[in-house]
Amino acid sequence: MNTFLVIINIIVFLILLFGLYIMQKKHVSFSKRVFTGLGLGLVLGLIIQLIYGATSEVTTTTIDWFNIVGSGYVKLLQMIVMPLVFVSIVGAFTKLKLTKNIGKISFLVIGILLGTTAISAAIGIGSALGFGLDGMELTAGEAEQARNAEIEEKVVGVQDMTIPQQIIELFPANPFQDLTGARPTSTIAVVIFASIVGMAYLGVKRKEPEHGEFFAKIIDTLYTMTMRIVTLILRLTPYGILAIITKVTATSDYAAIVKLGKFVIASYVALIAMFIVHLLLIALVKLSPVKYVKKGLPTLTFAFTSRTSAGTLPLNIKTQTEGFGVSEGIANFAGSFGLSIGQNGCAGIYPAMLAVMVAPSVGIDPTSPGFIATLILVVAISSFGVAGVGGGATFAALIVLSILNLPIAIVGLLISVEPLIDMGRTALNVSGSMTAGVLTAKATGELDKETYKQAEIMEA
Repeated sequence: MNTFLVIINIIVFLILLFGLYIMQKKHVSFSKRVFTGLGLGLVLGLIIQLIYGATSEVTTTTIDWFNIVGSGYVKLLQMIVMPLVFVSIVGAFTKLKLTKNIGKISFLVIGILLGTTAISAAIGIGSALGFGLDGMELTAGEAEQARNAEIEEKVVGVQDMTIPQQIIELFPANPFQDLTGARPTSTIAVVIFASIVGMAYLGVKRKEPEHGEFFAKIIDTLYTMTMRIVTLILRLTPYGILAIITKVTATSDYAAIVKLGKFVIASYVALIAMFIVHLLLIALVKLSPVKYVKKGLPTLTFAFTSRTSAGTLPLNIKTQTEGFGVSEGIANFAGSFGLSIGQNGCAGIYPAMLAVMVAPSVGIDPTSPGFIATLILVVAISSFGVAGVGGGATFAALIVLSILNLPIAIVGLLISVEPLIDMGRTALNVSGSMTAGVLTAKATGELDKETYKQAEIMEA
C-alpha cells in the first residue's frame, strides 16, 4: 500500500514538473517560473505532511525520490562552483578588467563584507535583547543531546585554532585539493590561487607576448564553456526549487517551530532588518533598491530554499553581471569572497544572538557596552573562513562562543528550527555578497548603469 502511495506522489510531482516545462516552452519569464515552482512546492509539501505526516515511511520514501531533482540540482551547481571561480578570476586578468583596480577592488569587497557583518551583529544583539531571549529557557531532548555530542567533538579543533591561524587557513597549500572543495576555506584559497595565476599571466604577457596570448585564448575558451554549462544548469532552477521546497514543507517539525517561535521570530526580524540595511546602502549610492529586489529575487529565492551560498554562486554572479551591470571581475570577487568572508546571516546575526542568550548564564551582562563592542569585533573578525554550505552558521557560532568563553551547548538546542532559520540566513548571505559587488562596482566606475536600470529580469 505504501509503495502505491509513493508512486501516486511521484506521478503528481512529475505532472508539476511537466507544467513548469510547458511554461518554459511558452517563454514565460524566468522569475515567474521560479516563483511558480516555489508556490507549487509549498502546496505539495504541506499536502504530503497533512496526509502522511512528517516522518512516515511514505513521506520519507517520497522525498528520497524527489531529492533526485532537488539535491541533484544543488550538486550540479556545486560541481561548477570551483571551475567558475578559477576561470572567471583568471579571465578577468586576461581581459585586463582587474589590472588597474585589483587592490582597490579587493579592499572594497572585503571591507564591505566585514562592515556589513559588524552591522548585522549589532542588529542580532538588538533583536535578542529586544525579544528578551534567554538561553536558560531552552531544554534538550534526545535530538538536541545527540547534536550537542557532535558539537563537542568539533569544538576541540575550533578552540585550538587562534584567529591568525584561521587566517592562515585561507591560503592554498595545495590548490588542486582546494579545487575539489575539500576545505571550508577552499573557495577563498582558489580565489587567491587564481589571482596569483592572473598576476603571473601579466608578467608573461609583458616578457613573452606569444605565450601570454596563447594562455589568454585557452582561458577565454574555458570561460566560454564554463558559462555555457552554468546557463544550462540554471535553466533547471524552477524544477530544483519545486523539489527543495516540497522537502522543506513536507518534513518540517512545526510543533518544534511553534515551541521555539520566539527565537524564530526574533531571528527573522533581525534578518529582515539587515536586508533593509542592504537596500539603504544601495539607495545611498543613488541606485534603485526596487530594481535590486526585482532582479535579485530569483537568486535570493533559490538561496532561501536550497540553504547553500556556494550552490547559489553561479546564479549570484549571473545576476550581478546581467541584472545589475557589475563587471565580471568584481562580480566574481564579491561572489567568491562572500562564500567564506563576512556572511551577514550565518557569521553575523546568528552567533551574536546566541552569545547574548548565553552570556547571563556565566554572569555577564549582555547589555553592557563593553560586552557588546567586544562581541561585534569578535563576530566580524571570526567571519573569515565560514563555509558557504549548510552548517556554516554552526561553525561560526562555535568560534565566537569559544573565543568569548561562553557555553556552546545552546547551538545544539536549536536543532529543530535550524533548517527554517538557515533559509533566511543563507538568503541574507547572498544578498550581502551581491550588495558588496554592486557597491564596489559603483565606487570603481565598473557598474553599467544602463543595465541596472533596465526593467528586464535576468533570464536563464
